[in-house]
Amino acid sequence: MPRDLPLGNGDFLVNFDARYQLRDVFYPNVGLENHTVGEPSRFGIWVDGQFSWSGDDGWQRAINYELETLVGDTTLEHPKLGVRLRCRDTVDFDRNIYFKEVTVEDLVGRDRQVRLFQHFDANLYGNDTGDSAYYDPRSQALVHYKGRRYFLISGSIGGSSYGLTSFAIGQKDAPGKEGTWRDAEDGELSRNPVAQGSIDSVGMIALAVPAHGSATGVFWIGAGQMYDEVRELDKLVRERTPSSFLARTKDYWRLWANKDESIADHLPEEICRLYKRSTLIIRTQVDNRGAIIAGNDSDVLRFNRDTYSYLWPRDGALVADALDLAGYGEVTRRFFFLCGDLITREGYLLHKYNPDGSLGSSWHAWSTPDGRLELPIQEDETGLPIWALWQHYDRDRDIEFIRPLYRKLVRTGADFMATYREPRTKLPAPSFDLWEERRGIHAFTTAAVWAGLTAARNFAVAFGQHELAKRYAVAAQEIREAALTHLWDADRGRFVRTLSVLPDGTIVKDATIDISLAGIFLFGLLPAADPRMMATMRAIEERLAVKTAVGGIARYENDSYFQISNDITSVPGNPWFVSTLWLAEHYIAVAEKLADLAKAKALLDWCASKALPSGVLAEQVHPYTAEPLSVSPLTWSHAAFVSAVQRYARKSAHLQRMLREQVARAGEVIA
Repeated sequence: MPRDLPLGNGDFLVNFDARYQLRDVFYPNVGLENHTVGEPSRFGIWVDGQFSWSGDDGWQRAINYELETLVGDTTLEHPKLGVRLRCRDTVDFDRNIYFKEVTVEDLVGRDRQVRLFQHFDANLYGNDTGDSAYYDPRSQALVHYKGRRYFLISGSIGGSSYGLTSFAIGQKDAPGKEGTWRDAEDGELSRNPVAQGSIDSVGMIALAVPAHGSATGVFWIGAGQMYDEVRELDKLVRERTPSSFLARTKDYWRLWANKDESIADHLPEEICRLYKRSTLIIRTQVDNRGAIIAGNDSDVLRFNRDTYSYLWPRDGALVADALDLAGYGEVTRRFFFLCGDLITREGYLLHKYNPDGSLGSSWHAWSTPDGRLELPIQEDETGLPIWALWQHYDRDRDIEFIRPLYRKLVRTGADFMATYREPRTKLPAPSFDLWEERRGIHAFTTAAVWAGLTAARNFAVAFGQHELAKRYAVAAQEIREAALTHLWDADRGRFVRTLSVLPDGTIVKDATIDISLAGIFLFGLLPAADPRMMATMRAIEERLAVKTAVGGIARYENDSYFQISNDITSVPGNPWFVSTLWLAEHYIAVAEKLADLAKAKALLDWCASKALPSGVLAEQVHPYTAEPLSVSPLTWSHAAFVSAVQRYARKSAHLQRMLREQVARAGEVIA
């Protein structure tokens, strides 16, 4: 189930699903640890002797954000109960406190006694062993703890009366013990004050709602590493009031989202709105210590028993470049410093990392079948952070920022890339591909390594190290010439995605059409308008277009990942946002007049039409229903949208300027 509403501040991230259930609670890193392991922490209401959780049938739900903010704006209406709820959720931009403000409106014309319930399904540190919780009379709150993880749950009525009205704590996942949330369904709580083991809890606040009127209550959850920390957070909420935290967080994110208002000069409101939403959603997936996380939808656990809650250096570099394009360089700097810390002494970055920088899980082997060492890397993950770092520097020219990274990231990585080569072709040595599915020499990886070496050459020139600059330039040139020789297939009239060099020197080509071939122009190995690139992109458009009412562009022919259809002719694979947006980037790059941007605009519109109402973009969508598939949101999807919109706006401005100059010259000739 997609995560319709991610909310966070870089330390504390919460996610809601399509039924408005709190599903993920990450702290103290974005993506690590998930203290609910994806199990729902329910929100419910009791009124007139009837009870319903927000995840139950019977609710009409509209889940969204307040405009240009990371404050949730959700409306829940239940005709049978005769109530409408407006829920405003947020994580404070500075303090590790999650707020849920609930305004209950009567729809039947009589005074109502209403009770609101907030459940917390505790799995602190990501497991349900050894949790403890107790009712704290000092704060009239529930406190969950294990080791150095503390969560305090409290509430307020009308912004004046503080503390929970009632509570219950109990065991779950045991015979006859489904969970303490069941205790709420009669509208009463047992007030059991303590439990340990596999546990959950429920807090309650009571409201008096007048006929045709409304009343407001608030829950909050403070996160910390010791009791005194969460207790101080609770005191702070009482001193400043929950409404002040909601207001300041709304104001902060609205200011943050409006950093570049020039987009509106070139694109319609719907695209601009999704652009701003995408920058905000990306920010929720970036840890304050630098890790840019691929996605934090824990439901993917049910598919492969692992998550996307990792830093892939390649994905991180592409997201960082999009954020830099959008003007958020202060966010990306921490990513580059982290890459400098993570790169090995030999000069490569590994498959993926946990949000705290420790090495992540991997399915890449360290050895060949006969036991020889084989680096388990994707070499684009070394090249692209260096490429992105040059793009960052080229925009703001902050030499003081670059200086400590030059030796430990740029030179170390470039020295490795210059030597890690296949000797016969001089292309990059075999590694895993962009999609992490096959080993070989890949067009995308080749372009990424060339871009990384070219960036390193530029840095070496800037630092006056001309011998190094020459070395990196020679390696980059050799790789470029080899790519144009070996990856170009004259018989097919296009590039191939992968080749392998057999022991006898024979080159075997994998000519599967793959959107990753766009990397050749995206990273500048060839201009987008080069005839060879044009032919390759035409093949991509023809063969990877999803020929259903949904549309979009697949990753590659016969893509089996979350495969829905075996009709490969009509559905070569599920449509991906990244694939669709890379085709849009090609249309933008080759546009020579304003009318040429129409095809790119149509693909941006396609993305907007396939976003959830909240603006969340998944990894891919169902080719027949357009429902989100795989991880949602995917940080990379939002970054690709931000990048395409930025490049569209810049190209539009350039073409408009050219048109004005042409008109002016024509006027001078006539005069």
